Amino acid sequence: MTSTVDGFRALHADGCFVLPNAWDRGTAVMLHRLGFPALASTSGGFAFSRARPDGGVARDDVLAHLRELVAATPLPVNADFEDGYASDPDAVAASVSACVATGVAGLSIEDRDGDALYPLDVAVERLRAARAAIDAGPSPVVLTARSEAHLVGVPDAQAVVLERLAAFAEAGADCLYAPGLRTPEQVAAVVAVAGPLPVNVLAVGAGLTVAQLAELGVRRISLGSGLARVAWGAFLATSREILERGTFNGLAAAPPSAELNAAFEG
Repeated sequence: MTSTVDGFRALHADGCFVLPNAWDRGTAVMLHRLGFPALASTSGGFAFSRARPDGGVARDDVLAHLRELVAATPLPVNADFEDGYASDPDAVAASVSACVATGVAGLSIEDRDGDALYPLDVAVERLRAARAAIDAGPSPVVLTARSEAHLVGVPDAQAVVLERLAAFAEAGADCLYAPGLRTPEQVAAVVAVAGPLPVNVLAVGAGLTVAQLAELGVRRISLGSGLARVAWGAFLATSREILERGTFNGLAAAPPSAELNAAFEG
């Protein structure tokens, strides 16, 4: 496990890599075979596969899911661990210890409580508790601190993000992440406030490219629930076509069974 964590840490040291988010064993194996160097879970993608909304899966079910993803490939896995499935710092620490025990190489903790942000002092204490739990554990997994200000729509969200990420860096984060960045200027400001710490950026549709984000100093690019929603989009479009038009054109875009069988045989 330590070697996997070391490998994951090394990916953050220089350059820029894409961290795709798998939502089951099959997608994890396929992403590995396509050549990605590491994987992440997706709270939304996993929840949708369980017929639940994002955030609607219990912690113990998420831990079981993480164990499955870790066992699926030799790649490092970063856990989308939402808010640690707890409000109280001590309870966050207990959740983080349980997450580390699944074998993940990294995990992220959000500063959001439902549709609102935790007060900054509470968010910092929660992150410090996560840091302490990791430091007391068997492996130095990568701790990513997330500020959700852009996603919850607080006033002057970018200023809030910068203040919070700076505080999270002081509290012991290894990587900083603010989903919802859209412009080069926003990304550059986060990279500047991060200092030597690596920054993760969430890819958004036809936004900035890997090359552009790398040029801005971003070390890691994740996809969130994006791949899962792409899969759901194809499923919904084809199902609606069949139901509403009585045609089957959408099936033509499906990869042949032989290709999938070959990918999963080894």
